[in-house]
This record gives sequence, structure tokens and C-alpha cells, in this order.
Amino acid sequence: MSIITFALAAVLIAMACIKADRVRAWRESLNPSAPDIPDAAFVAARILFIGMAVIGTVRGFQGLAVEDDLKWSDDELKSAVEQATYELDGSLYRVDEWGEPATHIYEYDTLIESEVVENGGGDAPQSGVAAAAADGNTDADAYLTVSANGADAEFCFHIERVRSKEDDYTPPGITGGAGTYTELGYRLTVTSREGAC
Repeated sequence: MSIITFALAAVLIAMACIKADRVRAWRESLNPSAPDIPDAAFVAARILFIGMAVIGTVRGFQGLAVEDDLKWSDDELKSAVEQATYELDGSLYRVDEWGEPATHIYEYDTLIESEVVENGGGDAPQSGVAAAAADGNTDADAYLTVSANGADAEFCFHIERVRSKEDDYTPPGITGGAGTYTELGYRLTVTSREGAC
């Protein structure tokens, strides 16, 4: 869209540069009996064309800025992946007796996508990150390829869920005594490298 806006601005500037004598000669060849156009009309038309071209150029640059805000660069993605890896590595994960997550944690793909977006920095978009799980992933060992809209680079996350008995938690019972079940503690070991998994 910005390219079209810049092209229209260029056409408007070209129209403003056409000499009045050429326009009069062209008009007379089409309609010899038409009244002559005063010089003031040409001045007003030039001001209008140049004003519209300036507005179009400003809008075109605004469009480019918005487009840039919607796309990730390779550097933005690399930085966000490095920071997300650092923050997720060693994070606590608990499951109840039935193996269901006891703490607020997402599926691995959603967890990585949200963490990368969160660590994207001020200029990076707040969306456009995708984490594709590899075949054969399990809850205990998973590989995910992370890509982002506009970036050519891809990164491979490796997540291992490691049992951590010291992080087990038994909520107190209703009467304040010992609880009836224990949430099993795990820690996530997270690494990443450049390239698809």
C-alpha cells in the first residue's frame, strides 16, 4: 500500500511540474472554442497537487512504520529467544496426582510463544511468533521450532522436564492439618540453538 501511495505522490508532483503553456496547447487541440484558463488557476492546481503529494508521502512513511512494527527482524527474534531461554530454564512446574498441571503453565508451544513475545523488546511486535512441535515429543522431552513473521531465522528449543522432589508441595487440608495429596515438582531444563529442530 505504501508503494502505491509513493507512486501516486510522484504522479502528482509530475503533474504540478507541467508548464501552463503545454496544458493550454493540449486543451486547445481538444476543444479550440474553450475559454482560456487564467494563470491563477494553474498556481492553485500546483499548490493542490504538491500538497496532496506531501500528504501522500507522509502517509506512505507512516504505513512503512506500521508495517515494520508488525514484522520481526532476525536480531529481534534472536534476542527474544535468548532471553526466553534464560527465563524458562529452571522454571518450576508441578503436576497433581493425576498428572495434570497443578501450577499455571501452558502447553510447551504456547509457553514458548508467549515468552518470546514478552521478551521481544520495545520495537518488536506483540504477536507473530509460532512454535511448531517436532514429531515424537513427550511431556518429559520436547523439541520446538520457533519462527516469527518477517524473520528468516528459526530457532530450536529443547525442553526437558526433570523431577525435583524438593519442589513437591502438599497443600494443607480443610481443617489446617496435612493435605490429602501432593503436587509433584518438576523443573524445566530449556536450551535453544539457531536453526530448525
